[in-house]
Amino acid sequence: MKYQSPRWLPGGHLQTIYPALWIPRPEVSFRRERWVTPDEDFIDIDFVDGKPGQPMVVLFHGLEGSSDSHYARALMAAIQARGWSGAIPHFRGCSGELNQAPRFYHSGDAQEIDWILRRVQSQHQTQHGDADVFAAGVSLGGNALLRWLGESQHQAEFVKAACAISAPLDLAQGGASLSSGFNMLYTRMFLKTLKPKCLQKLNQFPGLFDRNRLLEAKNLYEFDNVVTAPLHGYLDTDDYWNRASARHVLPDITLPTLVLNAQNDPFLPGQYLPQKAAPAVTLDYPKHGGHVGFAAGNVPGSLHWLPEKILHFFDKAS
Repeated sequence: MKYQSPRWLPGGHLQTIYPALWIPRPEVSFRRERWVTPDEDFIDIDFVDGKPGQPMVVLFHGLEGSSDSHYARALMAAIQARGWSGAIPHFRGCSGELNQAPRFYHSGDAQEIDWILRRVQSQHQTQHGDADVFAAGVSLGGNALLRWLGESQHQAEFVKAACAISAPLDLAQGGASLSSGFNMLYTRMFLKTLKPKCLQKLNQFPGLFDRNRLLEAKNLYEFDNVVTAPLHGYLDTDDYWNRASARHVLPDITLPTLVLNAQNDPFLPGQYLPQKAAPAVTLDYPKHGGHVGFAAGNVPGSLHWLPEKILHFFDKAS
């Protein structure tokens, strides 16, 4: 399945922004569960309940995403139409309620991915026998999923196959790209929700980080230096962006994995996309598509191409 962008939607920015804001999202019926984490915090997971014995697809969302994100609704609607089950775990603080621990979530959160997937798999097998479990991740969630796949290697193979969509495989180059020019639009969008969450976190844990430096942060580099890196065991932004980048572990992945990144993705320009990976990994870099865009069809467009691409890959791996 090759991606061909619509003629009426040119350029990486339009292909990123238009699908997220203006293409109608399908309706999906979710059922929410709250799980207690190993460190006595909580996460909320939205489920689509499928037919008995059918596969489960777990989707990890992007930075400040949720089950309401355009790509999440599109994939879960396609899963629901098949009679499959689906799950969207919300990273901590992304389900509409602030989490209780000092930590948030980050691009290298392999440990969080591990316990979620193991619990989903155990729960799904209890209800559906040996039905396959697949995993997908978008943007930050895709990078974290790839980190888990590479770090876990054969221990990840209770998952049948995986897809990472528009993952920032090289966080330093992606961060640099988002720190200048028109791309600052995306940075301001992220900071608009991240900063209020962090101020709430300071009310929970006074002195957790420097309030003034947080408020002064103008880009993700400065934000990660104040909040993300120190909260999650990294020395600083440079250490975090280097150690958490998925590009380092692509040669170590052992289960069938699709890495799909458009070359005109504003979040990670095509020249920085890795060219080497393990034999189990399919690197698919279409020229167009934007960041988690991949709109299809005539005006006003459709979100169907990306779910079809993901499920086609899972079908081949079954």
